[in-house]
Amino acid sequence: MKATESIIQPMIEGTKQYVIPLFQRTYSWLNPQWKQLWEDIQDIRLTDENRSHFIGSIVSMSIDSEPHEVQQYLVIDGQQRLTTLSILLIAIRDKAKEEGNIDLAEEIHQNLLVNKWKKGNSYYKLLPTQLDRAAYKSLVDSIALEEKSNIGEAYEYFKKKISKTEIELNMLKSLVSNRLSLVSIVLASDDNPYLVFESLNAKGRPLTQADLIRNFFFMRVSNDKHEEIYQKYWKPMQDYYLDSLTEYIRHFLMREGKIVRNTEVYLELKNSVSNGNVIEHIKELYQLSDYYKIIKNPKFINDPTIRRMLNRLNRLDAGTSYPFFLNMFTLYKRGYLLAEDFVSIAEIIENYLIRRFVCNIPTNELNKIFPLLIQKVQGFSGKELIDEIKAFLQNKGYPKDPEFRDNLLATRLYGGGDRARKTKFILESIEESYNHKEKINYDNLTVEHIMPQTISDPWKIALGDEWENIHDTNLHVLGNLTLTAYNSEMSNEPFQKKRENLANSHLEINKTFRNVNNWTIGEIKARTNLLADKSLQVWSYFGSKSNEIKDVKGTSPRLLTIAGNNYEVSNWREVWVTTLNTVIQLNDSNFSVIQEKYPNLFSPDINKFKRRGVLQNDMYINVDLSARDVYRLSLKVIETINLPKEEWEVELVVN
Repeated sequence: MKATESIIQPMIEGTKQYVIPLFQRTYSWLNPQWKQLWEDIQDIRLTDENRSHFIGSIVSMSIDSEPHEVQQYLVIDGQQRLTTLSILLIAIRDKAKEEGNIDLAEEIHQNLLVNKWKKGNSYYKLLPTQLDRAAYKSLVDSIALEEKSNIGEAYEYFKKKISKTEIELNMLKSLVSNRLSLVSIVLASDDNPYLVFESLNAKGRPLTQADLIRNFFFMRVSNDKHEEIYQKYWKPMQDYYLDSLTEYIRHFLMREGKIVRNTEVYLELKNSVSNGNVIEHIKELYQLSDYYKIIKNPKFINDPTIRRMLNRLNRLDAGTSYPFFLNMFTLYKRGYLLAEDFVSIAEIIENYLIRRFVCNIPTNELNKIFPLLIQKVQGFSGKELIDEIKAFLQNKGYPKDPEFRDNLLATRLYGGGDRARKTKFILESIEESYNHKEKINYDNLTVEHIMPQTISDPWKIALGDEWENIHDTNLHVLGNLTLTAYNSEMSNEPFQKKRENLANSHLEINKTFRNVNNWTIGEIKARTNLLADKSLQVWSYFGSKSNEIKDVKGTSPRLLTIAGNNYEVSNWREVWVTTLNTVIQLNDSNFSVIQEKYPNLFSPDINKFKRRGVLQNDMYINVDLSARDVYRLSLKVIETINLPKEEWEVELVVN
């Protein structure tokens, strides 16, 4: 990026052209801005002739062109300012003609308004947006304007001001072209114009990366195809997506497994099409925008099973999976994937997301997982594709049944943010698993706490002396939650009153209340177990033993399971220490058995090992081990104490 202080004359003299990006907003300065510019010009006449008046910046980007062509600059910021100055120069030129000052008129025209020896659009030093172009060219060519326009209004304003001013025309031209100071910022080819614009443009409508992409495309489309390509391909996307167009383009770029940051969309697209057919890229972007529209708004697809699954995914806020589904839906639309296969894939992703949600696994990992999944399954189709998806996700933080069930029994499902919506989704899915013959309108139902959020004295008495602990630990668990249309009526009423409504409900998940007379910790746990068992059926485990990762190099552990007990871990050192501590806890004699077989791994001496850990029995252990070493040695320890290998498992996350 090169920034220099400049004045208008040297900035636009020579064979060059400033192009206002096509299809951007039209010329929008009005009387207040024109008045301010005119007053600035009046003021600088009264100051020292060596002093200039700063009126702002113009940010432009050089466009590659043939040696014999005009050097073009795409105006990123300052288009209103540059257009107004050009209109003012046209008004001065025309007034000079009227007064017979032909030399001045020609000087302005040939040096500051046109490229004398060029033809067509290249003739004009400034090329406004498409909607303003005809009006501006008519002014430059001294042709009467056919329609009213803001550009025409600006011209008339300045013509009137010039007619009334005492400033001599040669002086006025000099003030405009040599005394108004600008900062000219010319971006280099590797600069990000979006970031530059953001830093300079604190006011007004922000320029999105989609704006830059549109301009990038149409500067590379021949003029005779502009209108056709814009109306047929770009405008429909722009009209439908509005402010979310940039996000669609980002997901379009990520559909093959590439990670694209929010701030790098323009540069990524620019790099991806620089050597390709621009029109073909626009066509593909348009075609897949229809697919993306369906993914985000499934009402646009006729297939009821696909529509249902996409609606379910959208309720889970599965935005990180959109590039993956754009890839899968493209395969489906192009005949490489059957509808039932697409539905199966959607069910797998829903299963994966629900189990992770229930087990409180952070969602930030998904930004890496889905791009890697896309890369992993490229080239597969049909059943093989489905199997590959399962095999990959199984080893990327996918909870197994024991962990899933444990969390269903104890996790506080209901909460702020998206937790309430996802909890309602879980309850609805359990209810749907009963396969009702009549459709239930879930829109009228809300999540109800049986034991209420605001605890009353009757509830305290009913729950007993431990009411506070029971309320704190069981309020938001699955078994204390249900669906009802009578949420406001039930509120924090005693259980007997709530039971009247719930017992008469047509929902299967509420029928259990017909046989329950009290609501204490025992009843909560019983219903939680019942709903947990149903959840295991709705989202059954899709992994298999044969797909478990054997090579753990370069991986990070998330969860360690030993003899049915789960331990959260964040590195392989913790896996090693936790494994040893746990097997010692199972039986005190286990340590002597292990130490006898692997004496070099243990020592009572703190200085024995360069990298050491300490066990609960105060023995020091060597932790200078690779992931593979920990995995291998842990299994050997398990074998040594005669515990089956299946009793020791590690869940992994993406690095």
